[in-house]
Amino acid sequence: MSLAAELVGISFGYQPGQLVLEDVSLALAEGEFVAVAGPNGGGKTTLMRILLGLERPSTGSAILYGEPAHRYSGRRALGYLAQRSQLGGDAPVTVREVVAAGRLAAGRLLGRLDAEDREHVEEAIARVGLSAVAGAPVRTLSGGMQQRTFIAKALAGQPSLLVLDEPTTGVDAESQESLAELLATLHRELGVTIVYVSHEFGAVEHHVERLVLVRRSIVFDGSPGELPGMWHDPGHVHARE
Repeated sequence: MSLAAELVGISFGYQPGQLVLEDVSLALAEGEFVAVAGPNGGGKTTLMRILLGLERPSTGSAILYGEPAHRYSGRRALGYLAQRSQLGGDAPVTVREVVAAGRLAAGRLLGRLDAEDREHVEEAIARVGLSAVAGAPVRTLSGGMQQRTFIAKALAGQPSLLVLDEPTTGVDAESQESLAELLATLHRELGVTIVYVSHEFGAVEHHVERLVLVRRSIVFDGSPGELPGMWHDPGHVHARE
């Protein structure tokens, strides 16, 4: 089994003596679709930032595709939808422009797209179901469609690993379901490793292969069907009984 990422004995604190994560070990296989859940402040985002090499652990090791995560050489193959992703400035940036920026960020050093790049941009937009509004300003779209735009931006770089941090914040239940279906389709068709991070996991519970609960340490790691009933997401229509 080839690993996309491996964390071994990770501990981390932003302040001395105040650990956010303690003795966390986690291995993610290539091609997995995993939900990482837990309460706000439980360490989920910090865990992902360490996995992606954006933070270095106080103790333990973080390996990304066989390299130390903080020195990983293949960053263009990483798609990261950060928590509360949003547009900067007041310009009416269109869906197509946002997605094209993602293609440029994936290592296109000349600052412009060629025909092949533009093809990948349009393909990414089509995969998330936004071709009909590709020329529309992102700010005019619903919250769910905005999140799809940012997913397309990540997909335009053809990532092997896609990490989404709280992608359904401020999105209604119907849009959460739609987003979960989209991610399941992307996983099935592209084989990309997907990590879905959220305190609300009901929407993806029937799609992911594995659920990891984080509360400073890992308190559960296994199939959603094995999760004790008291830990299921009670606020979602598809929460298990």
